[in-house]
Amino acid sequence: MEAVKRFFSSPRFAVAGASNDPAKFGYKILAWYHQHSLPVTPLNPRAAQITLPSRAYDTVSSPSKLASPTQTSLSVVTPPPVTLQVLQEAHSVGIPAVWLQPGTFDDRVLEYARGHFSAVIAGDGGAGSEGWCVLVDGEEGLEAAGVQWTSQRL
Repeated sequence: MEAVKRFFSSPRFAVAGASNDPAKFGYKILAWYHQHSLPVTPLNPRAAQITLPSRAYDTVSSPSKLASPTQTSLSVVTPPPVTLQVLQEAHSVGIPAVWLQPGTFDDRVLEYARGHFSAVIAGDGGAGSEGWCVLVDGEEGLEAAGVQWTSQRL
């Protein structure tokens, strides 16, 4: 839980793999940050915006395009080969913490993440059956970090 507290202590968040498709986890994860009134930036190199029912978010193409990467925790919702590339760039711009959603990593990705970030949430643990997931474990993490949030409609 210490890594989760550190993750949520960042003043900003980003979602790599954000999607306009409501059926995809990249959409659901972005929507979770929005619903919790957290400052979030979607990362998607192919879409200029991600549109939720109540708000459209401008995207950035990669971690290096974030306004304040050293103050941004990154949720990752990409396939393992893409995740490794995202993490390498995220590390190069000083992102301090990453949350690798279930299905986004393999052993190589985990090894890289654990060697290059101060806080890594991934793998076994959390309340869900598939491991740590912000959709399942995020609210408890916010509470543990002392983050005040208000619920916002999607």
